Order: sequence, then C-alpha cells, then structure tokens
Amino acid sequence: MNHNLFAALRAGFPADLDTIAIETADGPDAPHRYTWRDLERGTAMIANLLASLDLPPGARVAVQTEKSVEALMLYLAVLRAGFVYLPLNTAYQSAEIEYFIGDAEPAVVVCSGKAFGWVSKIAFKAGTQYVFSLNDDRSGSLLERAAHHSDQHQPAERGPEELAAILYTSGTTGRSKGAMLSHGNMLSNARTLKDFWGWRTPEQGGDVLVHALPIFHVHGLFVACHGALLNGSKMIWFSKFEPRAVIASFKQATVFMGVPTLYVRMLAEDSLTRQACSSMRLFLSGSAPMLVDTFDAWRQRTGHTIVERYGMSETIMLTSNPYLAGPQARKGGTVGPALPGVQVRVQDDEGQPCPAGEIGHIQVKGPNVFAGYWRMPEKTREEFTADGWFKTGDVGRFDSDGYLTIVGRSKDLIISGGYNVYPAEIESVINELPGVAESAVVGVPHPDFGEAVVAVVVPQAGATVQADEVVAALKGRIANFKVPKRVFIAPELPRNTMGKVQKKLLREQHQGLFDA
Repeated sequence: MNHNLFAALRAGFPADLDTIAIETADGPDAPHRYTWRDLERGTAMIANLLASLDLPPGARVAVQTEKSVEALMLYLAVLRAGFVYLPLNTAYQSAEIEYFIGDAEPAVVVCSGKAFGWVSKIAFKAGTQYVFSLNDDRSGSLLERAAHHSDQHQPAERGPEELAAILYTSGTTGRSKGAMLSHGNMLSNARTLKDFWGWRTPEQGGDVLVHALPIFHVHGLFVACHGALLNGSKMIWFSKFEPRAVIASFKQATVFMGVPTLYVRMLAEDSLTRQACSSMRLFLSGSAPMLVDTFDAWRQRTGHTIVERYGMSETIMLTSNPYLAGPQARKGGTVGPALPGVQVRVQDDEGQPCPAGEIGHIQVKGPNVFAGYWRMPEKTREEFTADGWFKTGDVGRFDSDGYLTIVGRSKDLIISGGYNVYPAEIESVINELPGVAESAVVGVPHPDFGEAVVAVVVPQAGATVQADEVVAALKGRIANFKVPKRVFIAPELPRNTMGKVQKKLLREQHQGLFDA
C-alpha cells in the first residue's frame, strides 16, 4: 500500500473532477476558479518537472513565495513526487534564509520573482542545484518549465515513516530547529480531524472552507488545506486577510479557521451579524490563546461558539474542544480534551502526574508526533522523555472534565524571589480590568529578585488606562510577588504572522529596566 500523503488527499477528490475546488476571493482577476481536474493536472506537471531534475532520494524543496493556489499545487506536487517540502515564512530576510538553506541543504529553492536575485545567490552559494521563481499572478519560471511536462503522474511510493515536510520552529530560544514530519504523521492527524470536526461530505450537503491563513505554517497549510482536500470540499481562497471581505464570504461557506487576531478584527466590523454567519457551521481558532472576552463576544454577536484547539509544528493538532457534542461542551479559555488516538499528560518537575487544577509540564504521544529535529539528534533526545513522550515546552493544567488550559511556555516562567510566576495567570486578571483590551507579562533581570514581573497593557479603543491604577487593582487580587514591578501602557503588542505575542521582543525591550 502506498502511504504517500498526496495519494490519500487525491482519493478524497470528488468523482466529478470538473466541479470547483478553489475560488479566489481577491487578486487582480478574482474570482478565478480552479477545478479538481486543474489541481490534478497542475500537481502532475510540477511533479514531473521535479522528477526530471534527477534529484537524490529525500531531496528537500524549500519554498518562500506569496500565497497562491499555484503555491499550494507546488506543495502537493512535492509530496506527489516523493520529495520533502520546506515552507519558509515570507517575512524571513536574507540572514534567516541563509541559515535555513545552509541547514536544510535543499536541492531546489522556489521564491518569488522579486526576491530571485538575492535568494538565488544564497542558494547557489550553499550548493542548491535549482532555483525557480513563482509569483502570485500565475507567472514565474517554475510554471513555465512545468508547462512542458505531462499532466499524468503516478504518485511516488512512500511509507508512513518517510519524511514529507520539515517545519522550522520560530527559534525564540537558540537557533531554529527543523521539525521532521512524516507522511503518516500528517495523514493520521488529517483523518482524525475530519471525523472529530464533523467534515460533511458532498452527499451530506458538503462543506466550504474560507481559507484566509498563510500557507507556510501548520495551521493554514496542513490543518486547513488537508481538511478540505481530504473531504473533497471547496475552498474560498484569500491571499490576504481583509475582515469585511471575509465576513461577506461567509454566506457562501460553512467553515472558517483563524487565529484570535482575525476574530478580534472581524468583531470590529458592523457587518458581522448573525445573518452574515447564518450558513456557517464551524468556526475554529488556534495558533495563539484566545481571550475569554473575544470568545464570549463572538458568541453574542454571531450565535456561534468558537472551537478552540491546540497544536504545534512538531505534532500538528493535539487537543480540541468538541464539535459534535455541541456548543455547550466548548469551554472558553480551554483547548479541550486530547484528540482520539492522542495522549496528553501534565507532569510536575519530578515527573509525577499533576492532579486536576495543578499546573505542570505538558507532554504528548501519538501517531501525529514527529520523529525529531533535522540533524539534531542530541536536541531530539533532550525533548523526549525516557518513556517516549514529547516535551512540548508548554505548561498547563487539566480541569476535572479533562479539558486542557495552556498557561504559557515553560521558558516564559518567571522566578521572582524564589517564587514561580506564570504570566498567563496575571494576564487573565489584568484583562478583566475596566478599559483593558489585552496584556502581556514577562520577566526581566532584577538585582534583588533575580527576575521582576513587568506588564505591557493595551487599552480598549477610546479607554484610558493608568499604570498605577493597574498595579493598585492587582494588589487586591493576587499575591504581592506576582504584582508587576512596572506596568507600561502601549497601543499594541508585537505579534508574529500567526498572531502570537512575541514576548522575546518585550523581554529584550525592557532588559535593562532594573539595572543599578
């Protein structure tokens, strides 16, 4: 049996390949429609181009392009041809690209035409054999070369343990690590989510996905695209998120996946109403924690209860609030119980299980969990326990119903005066104060306490928040060692492209705050 992930996704295509698979919602010629036959033929031609290059087994194909349907086809073609896909964030600059190409040693690099000059210099210097361009207007040397190849291709035979993709972690501590995901890792997770989130087949009325996420990341490329392709579901494709346009698209769709920032931006639009969302079945959120206020506001405005879930580059999805059990079973502020087939445990510093309500280290096991980091055997050994569980680096707690709440990253833990301080606990209290939209808490060096708690607070639109008032309010609600030594008011928090607050930047910004 062929375990190539592409073969499984291709088996999910509908019988009628001439129906619409993807419709672009923005761009110069929107709406541009791609049929399932277009996906079949386009991926075959690119796969044949790659096969013609006589690449070595396990060759990596590194891709840094703008979001487009052709970029999705390139990903599928790499799987189809049996090579290893390496997506790179479009925000990465030359020093970062130089590191990734030097570390992964890709045989092929594909970049946007505007970046071809500097990217190709880095790639050829590192020993890359082929560099192609691909633009978001269906132009570039990749497509020009692929056009000369056959539109028939038999997917390469691959086993479930064979490498399919390498995803570099953000590298907030030390150099970025390449998480190696196999065909089996990704297919097992896609099949689990198909059932758990109740994806409807065409015979059941069908689902339509609004795709407004980047495709260099687990959320947009694997969770969203795999879900729609495996189910034979149409996608409404946005190259960039624009809240009003996305809301307008809901009347033609049933499923939306986003990060909390996208939901906050849509809540700011008057057009977000129950009527606008009346045909929608499922709203999913992940990649960063969602404020309970956002969760509640979305339910009040739209009548829909967001399903929050938890995953990582190394594991894809791990937990999810239930869909089939109904909205009443979804708890704001939690990421739900473990998915079927996935094991999740919370342990203390001594490696003992934590009882419900107690914070500890989150560890996971399952067919979705990666085999290790690219060319880092020592780091891989460090990140797995003796009994084979992956240490996520996150800290959290289970409630009495087995729902997991993420408290933060273990590296974000603040030890102040010998006491453990969890930023998420303080943030949740600050976020409940009048006039506060959101906050971020970090630890910075302090000559007496080792680390001091510092908070950055963002006021709600039109509201005025005073730093001393925040401190005064906290003193009556939490232990004194948890109260921030300093509070800063800011218009916004620094975030990466997936909406995660970049606490590393905040720590660097306030590093010398308490210097003598």
